[in-house]
Amino acid sequence: MLEPKPNLLRDLSIQEADQVWGIDITYIRMKRGFMYLFVIIDWYSRLIIDYELSSTLDKGFVLTCLERAFRQRKPGILNSDQGGHFTNADYIALLQRNGIRISMDGKGRATDNAITERFFRTLKYECIFLNEFPTPRDLRHGINDFMHKYNTQRIHQSLDYITPAEAYGLSVDKAAC
Repeated sequence: MLEPKPNLLRDLSIQEADQVWGIDITYIRMKRGFMYLFVIIDWYSRLIIDYELSSTLDKGFVLTCLERAFRQRKPGILNSDQGGHFTNADYIALLQRNGIRISMDGKGRATDNAITERFFRTLKYECIFLNEFPTPRDLRHGINDFMHKYNTQRIHQSLDYITPAEAYGLSVDKAAC
């Protein structure tokens, strides 16, 4: 394990899409057992950039998801907690190869990752706790449906009542001008 990186987000004003992405892992219960969900969220627009489910906590599912996302777009800063998935040499090397600045929450500062944690709460209360997914396949279908609706149909007060996809698109279009 490498040493944690500093938190680059203190007093940072997030003004555009892909300026900062947040990442984290949570467990998702099923009717029998559970799986782990890794998400990448754009903090400006709240858009879920990508996600991956895994039956184990092996670091591979995190790296696979990040590599897939980086083929489409890249953030200026990637923020995470100080967990082992985000302090290992392979993770650090992947971000460095892609020219991405690494930011980590302060130790014991759960609110540093509030946007990502709030998304997990929404997912669990609006999808997971309302359904008993009997199999990993059913869980994948349920999460895929939720992610699509979250990005394209669920309006956010913090985004002036537009969807994450709309906020992300407006920011990207503005940056291209």
